[in-house]
Amino acid sequence: MILNDTKSPIKLQDFIGMNLEELSKAETVYKSDLFNSKTVIITGAGSGMGRAMAVLFARLGANVVICGRKEERLKETAEGIKKYCNKEIEYTPLNIRDADGVEKFMSDTFSRHGHVDILINSAGGQFSQEAIDFSRKGWNAVIDTNLNGTWWMMQEAAKLWRKNKVAGNIINIVAHVQRGMPQSAHSCAARAGVIYLSKTVSTEWAEHNIRINCIAPGAIKTEGVTQYPDEALKEFHLANPMKKFGEAWDIAESAAYLAAPSSRFVTGDVLTVDGGMAQFGWVWPMGKPDYFKN
Repeated sequence: MILNDTKSPIKLQDFIGMNLEELSKAETVYKSDLFNSKTVIITGAGSGMGRAMAVLFARLGANVVICGRKEERLKETAEGIKKYCNKEIEYTPLNIRDADGVEKFMSDTFSRHGHVDILINSAGGQFSQEAIDFSRKGWNAVIDTNLNGTWWMMQEAAKLWRKNKVAGNIINIVAHVQRGMPQSAHSCAARAGVIYLSKTVSTEWAEHNIRINCIAPGAIKTEGVTQYPDEALKEFHLANPMKKFGEAWDIAESAAYLAAPSSRFVTGDVLTVDGGMAQFGWVWPMGKPDYFKN
């Protein structure tokens, strides 16, 4: 398939990325026992990048706990990891917008495992629309999930790490926002909030031995990209100089780096994994407006 041939039919399977079996067999640069005895919580792990991270951390020996809004997707991830990786993981349905629910989930998970070492916030969501047309409900939904939900998870984990006087590590999946995100202004606002929140508390929480970093993905093959129109999908990979999509596995291995001792002197930073898109181009998720075509 020639992705930039406007006459070629779109095949959505070409944009969805690796399935559970493929993730279980993907090559990794990391040792299989890297996270033995470590417990990691991953939000939004029912699909996409969260699912890829759940597979990788399970393969590397971690005790994996996943959560998300859709129980059937969490169950599918857990069953796939058991089938293909011979590893049991835990899953809990959770809406991260619910601060009380997050508090209970964190308390229960810490109590059950004795300690949690790593929190990866991958849950999030947005829809593409011109900012001038956002409804109040739509704006609030994206901000509440991507910013507030991430914060509830971060704060509850940090409270328990401080209480137990143990080290913690937070990894937030965001976006590169330096030049804005046309047609995704609500998500840009929320992700920028998470980035600068992470930078701020990485300083405040250093005394508690808690590190916080972010990963900013570019155009990554996941189920999420299938919401976009054909015109946009054909152009996504052309927004970076490598002229290709990344895989969710690229984000998973980046998360492993930030979770491992390899990044012990890294905090308050953003790891950009986008094929160079940040300095080269931009994706128009609804298709490029006529105003910018000439």
